Amino acid sequence: MLSAQERAQVAQVWDLIAGHEAAFGAELLLRLFTVYPSTKTYFPHLGPCADEAQLLSHGRRMLEAVGVAVQHLDNLRAALRPLADLHAQVLRVDPSNFPLLIQCFQVVLASHLQDEFTVEMQAAWDKFLTGVAVVLTEKYR
Repeated sequence: MLSAQERAQVAQVWDLIAGHEAAFGAELLLRLFTVYPSTKTYFPHLGPCADEAQLLSHGRRMLEAVGVAVQHLDNLRAALRPLADLHAQVLRVDPSNFPLLIQCFQVVLASHLQDEFTVEMQAAWDKFLTGVAVVLTEKYR
């Protein structure tokens, strides 16, 4: 899936995110809900107006799952199987929402990391996150 250089770039960006999962995740959710309001229907536990603590908590969980994927690049399917089952069978998230999430995540990364988030890193993360989305949507088939 990823070349050795792309793997290194994914790991390098993750090292910059590590320790800030809650803040990055909360901003990702806020951006997702603002730009694509229909996605909020998949987060009823956050209520109509999620507060900062709720966004931080769920954002942390989301980015911790991304961290698991970063640590298991060689076996994403096994590492993400529980999440794939949850999203397909319990939450029934429309797979068309994953690209929206990826897009918002890329914007959050670029806005925070700025010059450290090179074009090559963005391409590697796009490929990585698309691979994660593919694994998460395989249970729909």
